[in-house]
Amino acid sequence: MKILLSGADGFIGSHLTELLVRKGHTVKAFVQYNSFNSWGWLDTLDKEILSEIDVFTGDVRDPNGVRTAMRGCNRVLHLAALIAIPFSYHSPDAYVDTNIKGTLNVLQAARDLGVERVVHTSTSEVYGTAQFVPITEDHPLQGQSPYSATKIAADQLALSFYRSFETPVAVIRPFNTYGPRQSARAVIPTVITQIAGGADHIKLGSLHPTRDFSFVADTATAFEAVMLADAAVGQVLNAGSGFEISIGDTARVIAEAMGADLSITCEQARVRPEKSEVERLFADASRLTRMTGWRPAYGGPEGFKRGIKETVSWFLRPENRSSYKPHLYTM
Repeated sequence: MKILLSGADGFIGSHLTELLVRKGHTVKAFVQYNSFNSWGWLDTLDKEILSEIDVFTGDVRDPNGVRTAMRGCNRVLHLAALIAIPFSYHSPDAYVDTNIKGTLNVLQAARDLGVERVVHTSTSEVYGTAQFVPITEDHPLQGQSPYSATKIAADQLALSFYRSFETPVAVIRPFNTYGPRQSARAVIPTVITQIAGGADHIKLGSLHPTRDFSFVADTATAFEAVMLADAAVGQVLNAGSGFEISIGDTARVIAEAMGADLSITCEQARVRPEKSEVERLFADASRLTRMTGWRPAYGGPEGFKRGIKETVSWFLRPENRSSYKPHLYTM
């Protein structure tokens, strides 16, 4: 099959592109147009992988570009989005345009072109602070940031196309993905790059919230599983590790993996507004397992430690870390 992957230049998108090519799929990688002709993280892939990818530069906010990119594709994996929560406080309009209108453009084109499957990317942030754990797909939705509000809207838009027009849409809801290539706006790269830069005293936001961290290789295989499973159409499916850990304890796991003595300061600029902080996330991914057979290879505390070691190993290579600015707070 030929797959269009929007957001292929990003963290998860680049790993997913790599996985799909290795599995023998034909991939058209939709990347954000820019005058530098940069393909984001795709530029770092092995040449034999890159040579197998059809790269399309455009903007998901442009319906004509999206439609052009999707022609001839059987399936669409829609990952393109603005995702940084602090920046959504600053520029919510951009999140509406990209996350909602961009998703509408994908759905309209898929409907008109008769695409066999659209996998739309959600986020665990749509649940807000857990009202019960583990969080199932039936948990209430609560927008605690402009980012999560736009993702709720995009999710519901995707499901409305399934219900209204029988557009074959599946919604995958990854919990907090981490791993090589993740941007410094996320907590795990923030900790690693500060320690790798020689800091023994690092700055973070709130330390008590818990997260269900999923290694990026597991998230990528979850996308493939949803794309291939007919039973996933019309469904919302959580993808998580089945394990929760606090931000503070996460920093300590990283410090242990890096052999560092660590002290942490809670910097106010990195703290979310009180009512916007998501205090607890912990996934129930049993529906995804039941419908597709997917299971996390890096699940539970031991799997998390293995994933952290692999992530640290990647970041410790100077060429991989060269574009990061650990001395600055990245929104």
